[in-house]
Amino acid sequence: MGGPPAIRLLLAYEGTRYVGWQHQPNGLSVQAVLEGAFQRLSGCSVRAVAASRTDSGVHAAGQVVLLPNPSRHDPNTIRRGLNALLPEDISVREAAWAEPGFEPRHHARGKHYRYRIFNRSARPVFERALVWHLRRPLDLDAMQAASELLRGEHDFSAFRAANCPATSPVRSLDRVAWSRRGDELHLDVLGRSFLKQMVRNLVGTLVEVGWGRLRPQALTDILASRDRRRAARCAPAQGLCLLRVFYAPEEYARALASRD
Repeated sequence: MGGPPAIRLLLAYEGTRYVGWQHQPNGLSVQAVLEGAFQRLSGCSVRAVAASRTDSGVHAAGQVVLLPNPSRHDPNTIRRGLNALLPEDISVREAAWAEPGFEPRHHARGKHYRYRIFNRSARPVFERALVWHLRRPLDLDAMQAASELLRGEHDFSAFRAANCPATSPVRSLDRVAWSRRGDELHLDVLGRSFLKQMVRNLVGTLVEVGWGRLRPQALTDILASRDRRRAARCAPAQGLCLLRVFYAPEEYARALASRD
């Protein structure tokens, strides 16, 4: 007889002090901290699998994690035990039995990332670890016009990191929309999968449009070039957050229609 099924976790973390989700030789990862907490709780060494390999410094509000469970602990016990052992910048929001064969990354129907820009001359205080602070005003209409050119399926070679491990640079974006919330500008990007640093590279180039250094139509030429040198700098990691991973098509469809 096998042990109990794996546990599906909904995880939130502030990525400031981590090298990303995945184990890395050069620093502390969220994965390592979570696995270490589970080992202390259960006495079992396991390898957790996440829906998204968030990069160094990137945050998550809705990371989905599959946690093997050779222990006899039920999901509620695991949630309470992990939250008692994890540091304050990582939290297990939910825990449930995983369906047999569930794979967080391959079964995802869509992901929602949000990038936050604090656009005011005075620096932020309470949100400083979660936003990119830009003092100069940005033209939101121009940035939105450029963003519309990114929707659909494209070769995003011009916006991928040099060490991106993906075999294909082709990705499809279902929504790319800017909104203003007080002193913040939010870019919401929804799609099924993303290249390494893709959203941050897009943000860096869209900011150049917002400052008038690039025309909105330049995004079409940059995409067609497939040349990373044609795009602008990569936006800082602290502004990016994985908000949600979708597994039900109807939930993803509602998210695409929503403006929240």
